[in-house]
Amino acid sequence: MLNIFARASFDRVTDPVGAWLARSGLSPNTITVVGTAGAVLGALWLFPTGHLVAGTFVVWGFAMFDLLDGAMARATGGGTPFGTVLDATCDRIADGALMAGLAWYAFVVAENLPLAGAILVCLVLAQVTSYIKARAEATGLTANVGVVERAERLIIALTGAGLTGFGIPYALDVAIWLLVVLSLVTVAQRIVAVRRSAAAGPELTEAGA
Repeated sequence: MLNIFARASFDRVTDPVGAWLARSGLSPNTITVVGTAGAVLGALWLFPTGHLVAGTFVVWGFAMFDLLDGAMARATGGGTPFGTVLDATCDRIADGALMAGLAWYAFVVAENLPLAGAILVCLVLAQVTSYIKARAEATGLTANVGVVERAERLIIALTGAGLTGFGIPYALDVAIWLLVVLSLVTVAQRIVAVRRSAAAGPELTEAGA
């Protein structure tokens, strides 16, 4: 949803920075890899050791690199097919590391097995959500809907982790269980969207003929 309603506002902020980085000689792919590496290291080092506040800010900071690589691609005339695949792949790696780090925290530090299980469910649902859209687009269908996409997942999970780190009880529990529900809704929305797109396919073909 943020991609639809807030993307233009973010672009106005990140486009000048992306243009400056592009002029400095860096490539969008370099920013993608650096951002992913930082997010992965932060998530797998800080969350499992109970440093929730530090982990939240580190992962969020490096996740913002995902906005900059897109801005750099626009500044250089558009991205490449390889860059698009690399960006999507790195997003999945960073998302997986975030949930793995939080799950480790829940298992080992908090000793909260229901929370750990819910985090693992979120991990699976995040991958399924992304897969449905990618598979649909590869098949010529559309599934560009959903109440929670990557940005919303990051905001909800990191907000819960950060607030828990600041001493607010059950903040992470509430955030993760909310994310479970919203992710299930998103998966259902995308399956329905694919079904409708497939059903409308022959009609669209005949209209264009």
